[in-house]
Amino acid sequence: MSQAIRFRAQLELAGKVEVDLRSVRYPHYGRYLEEFVPGQVFVHPRGFTFLAAQMEAFARTYMQCNPLYLNEQYASANGFSGLLASPQMVFNVVLSLGVQNDSEKAMANLGYYDAQYLRPVHALDTIRSLTKVIDRKERGAGKPGIVTIRTLGINQNDEVVLQYERKIMVAGQGDRPSTTPLPPSAEMPAFPWVEDAKVLLPDFPAQLPSRLTGPNSWFEDFRVGEVIVHANGRTITEEHLPLTYAVGNTHPLHFDRIFSAGLSGKMSGDPIVYGGLVFAWLEGLASRDVSENSVWELGFTEGYHTQPSVSGDTVAALSRVLAAEDAPGDLGAKFGLVSFQLIGVKNISAANALAKYGEDLFIKENDKKEMGKEKIDQKIFEIERRLLIRKRG
Repeated sequence: MSQAIRFRAQLELAGKVEVDLRSVRYPHYGRYLEEFVPGQVFVHPRGFTFLAAQMEAFARTYMQCNPLYLNEQYASANGFSGLLASPQMVFNVVLSLGVQNDSEKAMANLGYYDAQYLRPVHALDTIRSLTKVIDRKERGAGKPGIVTIRTLGINQNDEVVLQYERKIMVAGQGDRPSTTPLPPSAEMPAFPWVEDAKVLLPDFPAQLPSRLTGPNSWFEDFRVGEVIVHANGRTITEEHLPLTYAVGNTHPLHFDRIFSAGLSGKMSGDPIVYGGLVFAWLEGLASRDVSENSVWELGFTEGYHTQPSVSGDTVAALSRVLAAEDAPGDLGAKFGLVSFQLIGVKNISAANALAKYGEDLFIKENDKKEMGKEKIDQKIFEIERRLLIRKRG
C-alpha cells in the first residue's frame, strides 16, 4: 500500500525567523564515567545490512586472502550459503555501532576479551548491536576510570553472531553537562549473552574444493612454538578517515583533526587510526600464511592496542603458534584447531622487528614493568586468536 499526499509549497523562511541565542542545543554522545551503571543495557541505533559489494571491498581493502570472503563459488562449495562476511568486518561493524553509546567519550580502548563468532554473516543479513555494562572501577578524584562492557551482534532472526567483552578508559563528568540519557523504561532490554556457546557451522561436504588456496597454511603446516614472519607491510594513508565512516565508527578522535589536535599527550595531533582497522590490516597481512585454509575464526582474547597509529605509519605483522590439536568429534578427520599470537609493529619490517626485539615482542606490554623490561614503542598490537583449519588430506 502507498498513499499520495499533497503538502503545501516550500517557502523560504530563514530571513523571517529571529535568531534566538537563548535557545541553543549542543547534542553530544558517548558517556562519562559516572553515567555507566552496571546492569545497564544499551540498544544501539541504526543496525547494518551487509551487502555483497561491501563484503568483497572490505576483504580486498584489508588484504584478506581466504577465498571464503572473495569467491562465492568456493564458499558455497564449502557448505556455506554463499559468500561470507569476514570476521574482521563483522567485528568492526558490531563495535562501531556501539560507539555512540559506549565509547565516543572514551580516552582509550584498553582491551578485547573472549570474542566468539557463533554464526556466519552473509549478504543481506542485517546486524544490530547491544551492550551491557558489567563493571565500573573508579580510581580516585580527577582520574579516569575503567568500564567493562559486553557487546552482542544479533542478526535479523534474533540470533547472536558475535559476542565479546572489552574495557575502556573513561573520564569523569566533572562540571560538564550530562550526555543523552537512556530512554525511560520499566525494565532493561533483554541481553542474550550465550554461555557455553556452540558455533553454528554447515555440514561440510565430503569433497572440499582444492587448488584455490596457498600451499603452506594447512593444519599440518603449523608447529607449536614456531614464529611466522609475514612478508609484507602496509602503509596507512588518509584513506583511514572514510574507512572509519564505512564501518560506522563515530568517535571524533579518528576523523576530526580539530578534536584530536585539542587533546593533550601522545594522542594530540593528527587523527588516530581506529584500532579495528589496524587489527584488520594486521590480520590481512597474516592471512596468506595462517588463515587462507581456515573455514572459521572461532574468536580471540587478550587483545590490546599498545601504541596508536596515524596516517603515514607502515604496519607489519608476525604470528606465533601457541597450540594445535584435532577439531572435536567427526570434524577432527578433516580439520584442526590452531591458536596463534598475532603481533603488530609499525615503521619497521616484521623481520627487522624480530631481529631487534627477539622474544620481548611476544611478552605482553602490560607485564613488562614487573619484569624490569622496557615497553616497545614500535609494537602496536597483541592478541591471541583461534582458527578452524583444513587438513591437507
